[in-house]
Amino acid sequence: MVQIPNTPTSADVARLAGVSRATVSYVLNNTGAVRISEATRQRVRQAARELGYVPHAAARSLRAGHSRTVLMSAPTTPAGPVYGRLLGELQTAFGSLDYTVVQYGSVGLRGDEAARAWAELRPVAVVVPATELGPRGVAVLKRAGARAVVTLGPDRVEGAHALLTDHAAVGHCAGTHLYARGRRRIGVVMPEEPGLDAFSRPRLAGVRRALLGTDATATALPLAYTEASAGRLASGWTESGLDAVFAYNDEYAMLLTRALQDQGVRVPEDVAVVGADDLMLGRLLRPRLSTVRLELPPGRDLAQLVDDAVREPGVEPVVRTVLGASVVHRASS
Repeated sequence: MVQIPNTPTSADVARLAGVSRATVSYVLNNTGAVRISEATRQRVRQAARELGYVPHAAARSLRAGHSRTVLMSAPTTPAGPVYGRLLGELQTAFGSLDYTVVQYGSVGLRGDEAARAWAELRPVAVVVPATELGPRGVAVLKRAGARAVVTLGPDRVEGAHALLTDHAAVGHCAGTHLYARGRRRIGVVMPEEPGLDAFSRPRLAGVRRALLGTDATATALPLAYTEASAGRLASGWTESGLDAVFAYNDEYAMLLTRALQDQGVRVPEDVAVVGADDLMLGRLLRPRLSTVRLELPPGRDLAQLVDDAVREPGVEPVVRTVLGASVVHRASS
């Protein structure tokens, strides 16, 4: 018969390290309110490693009065490299602040239903796209013990802290750049993939705002992310009279550029093309792709905002615009 070893306890760690159980708890829970020498901290951590001891999350939550779990919903729409990088930085930063990050895939669940599913995990904080949560969902999460509910997106949600991403500024940058390059009939790609309209609509509005009061026009161009869809759009390009396109992002820009070139439409001579996200592949395209570079703050800064909200759950919701944009001019425009 295989004998299952006994699970090591904090008392075992204390004996091996030659310290009290309270000291073990302070060290392994990263308690900053108690002064403990670095040598003692290292001895406790070494003893825990030797024994294979890890703190019990549920017991730690009982002592603290709340969990140390931050729930981040898995993206239900393509997040893009900029947001993907931010999510990775956030997870690392939360780990350094002694939080456990749980990514929840809520496929098929939206709004209040998703909030109830998240609430079952009793997270101390929730960081989700603004498009996936409403005011009632925020209330559900708070009643379940969430001290901080933070949304990321173009709109704010009542009761939640809001990290606003101003996608109209992205479109405004592109529109201003194309107008300055002498383009007057500008197409704006509107992806047909589900969930992207929350970002594409404000980008279109931003282009139109940039052209307000000028002799230029902006035309919405529905486009699915397929070669067939791009081919159909490109086949009628000459008749459209458009001399420029803001293609939503670099991926759609590369798709459409290839289709235009296949139809004999020259870039940038016949049509200037601008994407967004500043992908490496765009720099390898010929002609090199002009783009709108998106600028987000470091993940550690946003994680600190969440930590502050957890420590002071009664404060008024923070609203902060976190998305900056600037044009990178290359050969395609």
